[in-house]
Amino acid sequence: SYGCCSACDYCIIISSLWCKIKSTKHCLGDLCIAFHLILELITILYNGCAYCFVVSQNIHYHFRQRQKPGLLPSLEDLLFYTIAEGQERIPIHKFITVLKTTGLRTSDPRLKECMDMLRTNVQSASEGVMLDKELFKKCVGSNIVLLTQAFRRKFVIPDFEIFTSHIDSLHETAKKTSGGKVADYIPQLAKFSPDLWGVSLCTVDGQRHSIGDTKVPFCLQSCVKPLKYAIAINDLGTEYVHQYVGKEPSGLRFNKLFLNEEDKPHNPMVNAGAIVVTSLIKVMQFLNQMAGNEYVGFNNATFQSERESGDRNFAIGYYLKEKKCFPEGSDMTSILDFYFQLCSIEVTCESGSVMAATLANGGICPITGERVLSPEAVRNTLSLMHSCGMYDFSGQFAFHVGLPSKSGVSGGILLVVPNVMGIMCWSPPLDKLGNSVKGIQFCHDLVSLFNFHNYDNLRHFAKKLDPRREGGEVRHTFGSMNYESLQQELALKEPLWKKVPSESNEEDSSTTIVYRMQSLSEGV
Repeated sequence: SYGCCSACDYCIIISSLWCKIKSTKHCLGDLCIAFHLILELITILYNGCAYCFVVSQNIHYHFRQRQKPGLLPSLEDLLFYTIAEGQERIPIHKFITVLKTTGLRTSDPRLKECMDMLRTNVQSASEGVMLDKELFKKCVGSNIVLLTQAFRRKFVIPDFEIFTSHIDSLHETAKKTSGGKVADYIPQLAKFSPDLWGVSLCTVDGQRHSIGDTKVPFCLQSCVKPLKYAIAINDLGTEYVHQYVGKEPSGLRFNKLFLNEEDKPHNPMVNAGAIVVTSLIKVMQFLNQMAGNEYVGFNNATFQSERESGDRNFAIGYYLKEKKCFPEGSDMTSILDFYFQLCSIEVTCESGSVMAATLANGGICPITGERVLSPEAVRNTLSLMHSCGMYDFSGQFAFHVGLPSKSGVSGGILLVVPNVMGIMCWSPPLDKLGNSVKGIQFCHDLVSLFNFHNYDNLRHFAKKLDPRREGGEVRHTFGSMNYESLQQELALKEPLWKKVPSESNEEDSSTTIVYRMQSLSEGV
């Protein structure tokens, strides 16, 4: 019945295998192969539909009820055999080292249970500490799906070490870029060294990488504008928010005293629009959730400095009040104070990259799995970041880089590669338009090397690298595969069960496994 639903192309194969397995007329070796192939396709690849998931769970339960102890290896067993490479024990430092090469960190909240078990069961983290199979299984059991994905390179960036080596090279190239001036119209910002330069990234799977001065706190300034706009849309809805602010680029300086023909600020990314949006929202809890509870602080000295040197923003505030741009009953002075406070919120490159990754991941924080923003809020925010996010350089940036972004006068650039990753660059020296000189160079170089531009043709444009592909091979969807192409896909990867001891003399190559899957499915 699952196959007849035609929910996806997995259903026919999976339901056929399920019928065959229930009949128990096949030898145990064939059933083992079928079972682990299903785990590979469903549990690890995550490409199946809800029906596939139900059937795979039925198969898992069926085998668990009927197997003899120790006969069918679990995912924990398979992961152990993969890492151990024929040895009976795994050095703990090897497990941690290999884990880090996947892009995961030991501080990842999703691995808390695993790391707690390691600390509980292993008194020392020195190189001499070894994990036998039972201890290993005990430690990884709570996080086995995430760890299996990581070690099988099923994240959005499969070859993460290669990718990060390119990022490091781009960072070094941009570091040599000279020019620009640290913003001094806000006295606190002028105190930062012009030599500071950091880049952090976080993928939608929670892979992390940082290089440079990525742990130094700095104020978000205008980088907070898309975040508070997203919060306003999430809380109040698009229709309500855009009663007070437009959606079009202004073509004017970000702090210009000017409204559109409807007497509204042009968009939420300029000062006037950001001040109006500020009157609608509550912020701090959302920012902490977007950052996965990593560093989000407040710089009171910058707030006081902004307030004392904010004549232009006070002028904008009075102009907005005159034009009745604020919701009824709003206190303009309090709104401006709140606006200055939001600009003075501190992040690091590392926590900022998680915020960007939350936008890249459709509003779900990659390292906590918590939904922070609605899909509508994310879509609207990325659209406006793409068209209005880089001050008067927005059109040029959209043309050459083609990614949603937002810059701030503190030197930060919040960059989003939708469905892939978020990046935070930070370097205080700014160009004449108020954007980080090194940050702009890095973004240009990034899309010159990788096909991240929104309009790079992923099918036919082969001159750029695609880090989303493993080993340079095209990653197919199962719906377009026949058995031959599936065989080629599996042949690229060493199967997890290849290292499982077998009593059978039959060959255990991926070709045989695909053939047996086909033979088990035929005739149903």
